[in-house]
Amino acid sequence: MGGYHRGETAVQERAGFARQAGQARGAIGNTVPDVAVAFLADQPHVVLGATDERGRIWATQLTGDPGFLTVPGPHTLRIGALPPPEDPLAAVLAGSGADQGPVPVGMIGIEPATRRRMRMNGRAVRDGDGLRVELDQVISNCPKYIQKRDHHPAPATPLSRTAVDSTELSPAQQRTLRAADTFFVATASDRGDADASHRGGNPGFVQVLSPRLLRWPDYAGNAMFLTLGNLELNPAAGLLVPGWETGTSLHLTGSARTVWDEEEVARTPGAQRLVEFEITAVREVAAASPLRWSAPAYSRFNPPTAA
Repeated sequence: MGGYHRGETAVQERAGFARQAGQARGAIGNTVPDVAVAFLADQPHVVLGATDERGRIWATQLTGDPGFLTVPGPHTLRIGALPPPEDPLAAVLAGSGADQGPVPVGMIGIEPATRRRMRMNGRAVRDGDGLRVELDQVISNCPKYIQKRDHHPAPATPLSRTAVDSTELSPAQQRTLRAADTFFVATASDRGDADASHRGGNPGFVQVLSPRLLRWPDYAGNAMFLTLGNLELNPAAGLLVPGWETGTSLHLTGSARTVWDEEEVARTPGAQRLVEFEITAVREVAAASPLRWSAPAYSRFNPPTAA
């Protein structure tokens, strides 16, 4: 599973990173190393991307006490949690199984406190009160653009989880995005194979061009272009913007495209390309996560944002 698909190779070549991508291919496997087993066991959350029953791609977060992520075999991840009913992927993940068949998922285990992350892609089926994922790809990632944060459980008060749907961003949601330093993006290839990736930068790196249009810079990365490679073949995408201090999750779904125009790119500090995302649906879930996080220590790799 270490090869690239045609969308990834096309972007690698256009960006001028074909040689570097070839060297990076060795970081893609399909087994979980022992050090990663221990890393996953310490995590209280995992980010997951998938396609819903209507064909829309969403990104979400599953949480649990450390130990809820286990590796029963080198090619298998078990997640001891399911999304709550208000989650945009609740129906497709809770129903995955013999009748529905496996659901392609992309995942990231990320530990902001140490700026460590690992990426896993595979096929999920319902397994009791959780999910069993047979892994197709396990990918080591660098710590760039991860803001350092420590987590703690929310105070022991009843959760009042509610969901609000819309087709565009409210003024408050626009402010949330303009202040964001982190989001997660889910994509899929033209064959439906899912992927989830992290994006980070200083507040302001996400530009809100209108209530239905976002833009962000694509900074220097690992040269694999797994996200942009998927978008080359399939523009569908989903975003998760976590409310680190509140536990609110802002979910967006729509379509994305890569902007290669050199003059446009040059206007954004640090950008090698730009990505524009057109929103078709928004779901904001209050009290989606029981975790609360400290104020960030920004990554030294973050470029400055445009004035």
